Amino acid sequence: MHISRLALSVLLAASVAGCGESSKLQVADGTGPSPQLPEPNKTLLPTVNIAPAVGWPEGVKPKAAAGTQVNAFAEGLDHPRWLYVLPNGDVLVAETNSPAKPDDEKGIRGWVMKKVMGRAGAGVPSANRITLLRDKDGDGIAETREVFLQHLNSPFGMALVGQDFYVADTDKLLRFKYQPGATHLSGDGETVTDLPAGTINHHWTKNVVASADGKKLYVTVGSNSNAAENGLEQEEGRAAIWEVDAATGQKRLFAGGLRNPNGLAWEPQSGKLWTAVNERDEIGSDLVPDYITSVKDGAFYGWPFSYYGQHVDARVEPGKPDMVQKAIVPDFAVGPHTASLGLTFAQANQLPAPFDHGAFIGQHGSWNRKPHSGYKVLFVPFANGMPSGQPVDLLTGFLNDKEEAMGRPVGVIGDGKGGLLVADDVGNKIWRVTKQ
Repeated sequence: MHISRLALSVLLAASVAGCGESSKLQVADGTGPSPQLPEPNKTLLPTVNIAPAVGWPEGVKPKAAAGTQVNAFAEGLDHPRWLYVLPNGDVLVAETNSPAKPDDEKGIRGWVMKKVMGRAGAGVPSANRITLLRDKDGDGIAETREVFLQHLNSPFGMALVGQDFYVADTDKLLRFKYQPGATHLSGDGETVTDLPAGTINHHWTKNVVASADGKKLYVTVGSNSNAAENGLEQEEGRAAIWEVDAATGQKRLFAGGLRNPNGLAWEPQSGKLWTAVNERDEIGSDLVPDYITSVKDGAFYGWPFSYYGQHVDARVEPGKPDMVQKAIVPDFAVGPHTASLGLTFAQANQLPAPFDHGAFIGQHGSWNRKPHSGYKVLFVPFANGMPSGQPVDLLTGFLNDKEEAMGRPVGVIGDGKGGLLVADDVGNKIWRVTKQ
């Protein structure tokens, strides 16, 4: 059926208006080990509440929590998404965005979503490079900027094991040789293993972390849809964390049912692997909470058949009651539609209490909630290897008084020098949070 541009514009306007659906609960109600989960509220058109991307005015920066301060570590970057710190203190940033995925933009819904995501700052071409930043004089500002790797394919996660430097491109895990102090790597890299991609590639980001001994690599692969609307056959190998043997490239499914796992980090006290997961949309402003969780070997976390344990998602047909029964509850909710992507744990002698033991979470911010949620760096305190107590805001102020996005935090990482680095892909900056 032919749909005119005018009709599509009307649909877009209706989507932005959100058909009147809005939150009945506070973000805090969808936070913690036992979040409130109201009945689904599915509307004819999805609630779309974009914070238009406008960038930072001169002299304006996020607001840091009491006892901390924030300054720009680097500026003028091209959609910086993810961060990695080398042993010598050099900071690597993946300047990256979505690859071409034509089959994810078909139909009315695809057209609408492409338009609204463009308003949110997600429509720029991918620079497809990793940039090295070096703070020579230790003043918390990078003076040296070099192209570390280029001509990549929507790179995201990075990991160094000895002299092997790994990059998770959108379609493969690559390995390059690294010499300490190098500011540039050459060559195409060696393919360790292919990763699910293709012409839909709905969640395109792939992250990677290495085990303590460097023999295993853990790679995230997000789902190929919101809630399996493209068919379960398109989800083969996705919504999962894979364990890859570094020597052979052979991989096995480590955990599944994770809609869009991004952040990966080792919890320092327990040594367990944790992930930050961006949960499903379009069943109301109060569902479904994003979460952080320890990742159990062989576990299934519900997607797409259920959420937050065994709460069935009736949109998924055919349903699979046997899989729902296997679904386990994640450890800690961090609010509905917050787009919780970044994850790292506090380093010793980094920030003052209450930010000294626990997890930092980069919350990119909502599009499917009224009012907005996320758009901040959240801290979850830990004790004995598990969340303990209420979350605390570390970095806020990414939205202005017009509800426009001056910035959107993504990757977070400690710099080993007393600072927390935050990639801001709308502000095109890296922020550094330190003690005041």
